[in-house]
Amino acid sequence: MSVNLAKGQSVSLQKSTGESLTVVRMGLGWKAAARRGLFGRRTREVDLDASALLYAESTPTDVVFFQHLVSNDGSVRHTGDNVVGGVGAGGDDESIVVDLARVPVHITQIVFTVSSYTGQTFQEVENAHCRLVDETNGQELARYELTGGGAHTGQIMAKVSRDGAGWKMTAIGSPARARTFQDMIPAIEPFL
Repeated sequence: MSVNLAKGQSVSLQKSTGESLTVVRMGLGWKAAARRGLFGRRTREVDLDASALLYAESTPTDVVFFQHLVSNDGSVRHTGDNVVGGVGAGGDDESIVVDLARVPVHITQIVFTVSSYTGQTFQEVENAHCRLVDETNGQELARYELTGGGAHTGQIMAKVSRDGAGWKMTAIGSPARARTFQDMIPAIEPFL
């Protein structure tokens, strides 16, 4: 059963049996919004990039993105860059897989971001979502819809953080001006 998250809402990453999840996938999907042009409807390709920043408390220690596909410790893996999107409402265009059991104990938070590498704003994107999936069985656990567009080029999507012996996911949904994850680091700090 999936939970639709609102901005700021959290969900525990415990299975219904009380066990902790071991491997989760953060999926990002989007589609370029059609625009009215002189000769009818047209779209312009939008290259959104998913990134995962690993933090020890409030100190960034590693990042996974399209040019660094695996974290230094091997616990977080990006499945590859999609430069046009297109899946949108259903599946994922880019994914980041997190083996929670392998995340080093000093890593307390993993922040997921999306940025428009080609510089288009979210007004030019539709059907964008971020979702968390139990990678062991494919069950969608939580979904956060990016609604409302906006004149921003980046979004701090969500974070997975240690919660006692387990983990929880919090939907952040905060806009930022960013073409890369580096541009977003100052905007992430208030959410740590």
